Amino acid sequence: MQKKSFVKKIYELTKKIPKRKVTTYKILAQAAGTKAYRAVGQALRCNPYSPIVPCHRVVMSDGSVGGFAGSLNPNSKEVQKKIRMLRKEGIKVKNNRIVEFEKVMFRF
Repeated sequence: MQKKSFVKKIYELTKKIPKRKVTTYKILAQAAGTKAYRAVGQALRCNPYSPIVPCHRVVMSDGSVGGFAGSLNPNSKEVQKKIRMLRKEGIKVKNNRIVEFEKVMFRF
């Protein structure tokens, strides 16, 4: 039951990330009151509610896009879909990194 509530909390927080903004796994974990950054990534990897729960807006702390739908390969169709979704919302991505990362950063 505890895992379910953790995942639910992550999804609820993720839904608060506005369009044209991104946040990091670390910031999302901190907002959830945990240091389990990888667990946040796992919860989002299994997100059945995308794009209602906009996990595509969660990126790595260094500004790189990170994984999507279970794939970490930046050339995979899944990660390329994440990049397309971000670009559609107005986020600029170049070489699998968020352009002007700090300007589009969302903090809880």
